[in-house]
Amino acid sequence: MMMTTDTVLEALLEVQAHDLAVDQLRHRRATLSERRSLEELAQTSARVDRRLASVVERAAELRGRQRRLEDEIASLEERRSASQERLYGGTVQAPRELQALASEVEALARRARELEDELLELMEAAEPIEHEQGSLEGQRRQLDAEVARLGVVVAGHEAEIDAVMASEVSKRAQVAAGIPDELLATYERLRRRLDGIGVARLEGGRCTGCHLALPAVELDAVRRASPGAVVRHEECGRILVT
Repeated sequence: MMMTTDTVLEALLEVQAHDLAVDQLRHRRATLSERRSLEELAQTSARVDRRLASVVERAAELRGRQRRLEDEIASLEERRSASQERLYGGTVQAPRELQALASEVEALARRARELEDELLELMEAAEPIEHEQGSLEGQRRQLDAEVARLGVVVAGHEAEIDAVMASEVSKRAQVAAGIPDELLATYERLRRRLDGIGVARLEGGRCTGCHLALPAVELDAVRRASPGAVVRHEECGRILVT
């Protein structure tokens, strides 16, 4: 059965209602509070990652210096041990050579002590760096856990919204099927241009789309329009349903 013009326009208002519902659902989906929290967490994670990268680099540098000092100390100890063995092993008899060996042993021991002091200072400097690294890694794990939790929450909300949106789209399609293509295309073009509202009811002499009162002359013309005519508000351009 073909729709009358009045029925078609009422159907167009129903299409409008479904379209607005979909718009609201899309906005709600895009502005979930948990989604904003995820964005904030991403920014926090980025800051933690930058600081962590700097700390890890510094810690690696200190560990490298520590290994080099430990290797140098071990080498000095080997040389000192070898010189001590020659000094006290009885194989060297010449006083001058013995004196030279004793001086070498003392110099090697002194240098080893200097490096050990340097190593101790380095280890003390590394301790707070390692502590900060551990703290930052702990923060990163907590952030990852919260991101995962919120991701599940967001996915759940999205699924609920998507289900309602699919229902609105389906109902809209059923209603739109009875509206002439040309009228529907005009409505959709107006909707894109006029903040999502392409058709509005005329109530109390006012357009409910722009909330402006129609001048008496225009209001009279709308009321005198021939049956089947699709009238538009001269001010905003929306389709009017009386």
